[in-house]
Amino acid sequence: MTRRRTSSGAKLWNTLSKIATRNVRRAQRTVTRSAIQSAVRQGEAMSKAAQRVLSGVASPVAAPVSRAGGRWEEGSWGLGPLVQRRYRLFVPSGVSAARPAPLLVLLHGCGQDSASFAACTRAAALARGARCVVLMPEQSSHANAQRCWNWFRSAARVATEAALLMAIVDHVCEQRLVRPAEVFALGLSAGGAMAQILGLRYPDRFAAVGSHSGAVALSAGNAAQAARVMQGKGQPDLQAARLLLAGRRPPPLLLLHGSADHVVDFDNALAAAALWQQLLPAAPLAAAPRRVQRGQRRPFDVFAWSDAGRPYVRLVRIEGLGHAWSGGPSSQAFSDPAGPDALRIAWQFFMRCLAAAEAEAVRRPAAGQAALA
Repeated sequence: MTRRRTSSGAKLWNTLSKIATRNVRRAQRTVTRSAIQSAVRQGEAMSKAAQRVLSGVASPVAAPVSRAGGRWEEGSWGLGPLVQRRYRLFVPSGVSAARPAPLLVLLHGCGQDSASFAACTRAAALARGARCVVLMPEQSSHANAQRCWNWFRSAARVATEAALLMAIVDHVCEQRLVRPAEVFALGLSAGGAMAQILGLRYPDRFAAVGSHSGAVALSAGNAAQAARVMQGKGQPDLQAARLLLAGRRPPPLLLLHGSADHVVDFDNALAAAALWQQLLPAAPLAAAPRRVQRGQRRPFDVFAWSDAGRPYVRLVRIEGLGHAWSGGPSSQAFSDPAGPDALRIAWQFFMRCLAAAEAEAVRRPAAGQAALA
């Protein structure tokens, strides 16, 4: 009897030991798996942080999210499979092939990508309110380490980059969501210089263009020359601009620039305004300057020139603004929330240009019929 009790007790002890051992091993595997997953997550987070640092974007943000009132789309297009750029496209609700809308091309500055520039400009908010499609091409860090659009390279390099951007615009126009006669381009800093170049190279494709804190176009062929231009010590090549236009009229130009910009001197805006004026056969008519103050935001001075009654050049000098997007959020680099809303100022100018062009198109047939009568 005693042996049987001992044997039964030993078996029970062995069974409990085996169960305990299995539980310990299972717990060890769980802890190990949890530790590995935690390490992987930390590694991924570190990898993403490192990628952001190495991306050249000063204040990176997550990709913009589609909400009520419109949708964000992403794509890639260019001059072939080896020469492409990514882009983001915002399409407001209600826009379709049956109901196309104007197209606003926004070109970011150095140290930005399309996501950070979307946050900086609040592009989606304007697109929803104005019912326009917004196209935001993105420069590759392989094409420029700081993600600058290459406005200051050789003529061939600049022409290629402009053609690449135009290919993306054409690709979007082919989707039949936009009206091809209502395409506008606006850029910040290097993007502003590239917007000027697009206007000079493709004047028939843009209803108007704008440059915010941008260097004057056609003024530099290398980095050393670009540095001088940004300091306000360069001049654009008037003859080169005339050759690009080949007798065509340049599109209306908007210039927004801060009086305290120590990165791209305000003289660049003056040089760009002078270049546009020299590209007309006759001098445009200058309006009296005016100062605007909206609430507590920075005041700004407006200088305007018109050609045959149509808006031609508008220069907006923003008091105290540095090298930053006027009216952007404080969370973004190259953004000044104290300034007036640059995107709304630009859109108002673009709409004035469009209305003037439409009115002139109506007058021409009427004048022709009157002459025949």
